[in-house]
Amino acid sequence: MSVAHILSTKSRDVITAKSQDTVRSIAQTLATKRIGAVVILSATGKIEGIISERDVVRCIALDGAGALDLEVSSVMTAKVKTCSETDSESELMAMMTENRIRHLPVVHNGKLTGMISIGDLVKFRIEAIEREAADMKAYISNAG
Repeated sequence: MSVAHILSTKSRDVITAKSQDTVRSIAQTLATKRIGAVVILSATGKIEGIISERDVVRCIALDGAGALDLEVSSVMTAKVKTCSETDSESELMAMMTENRIRHLPVVHNGKLTGMISIGDLVKFRIEAIEREAADMKAYISNAG
């Protein structure tokens, strides 16, 4: 299945922030929205970076509580891996595994159109396996 199909079953909303925001505000957003990453956008809507829970933890571990007052631009991952709506679930799983990341912004025609997490992929895969098992049970019970 494609990224577009996965996005059709969930919200396309993506929580974003600006590179001038503080790590504290990002941590608050991550906690209140119960999400794992925030995409950092420029004023024109271009992806400038991404900051995840792991990034926040790492900067606090290195700089202590003062890290919360740092600008996101000094902590975020600037080289963001993205995917397209035509990518398959297996391509995403490979990219996430290879790059040790859990979130991929989805870009279509140069615009941010969604976010896929490893949790989305696991959920999608489990649902597909359960559908296959149900179809097999129905087939077997109708064949007899």
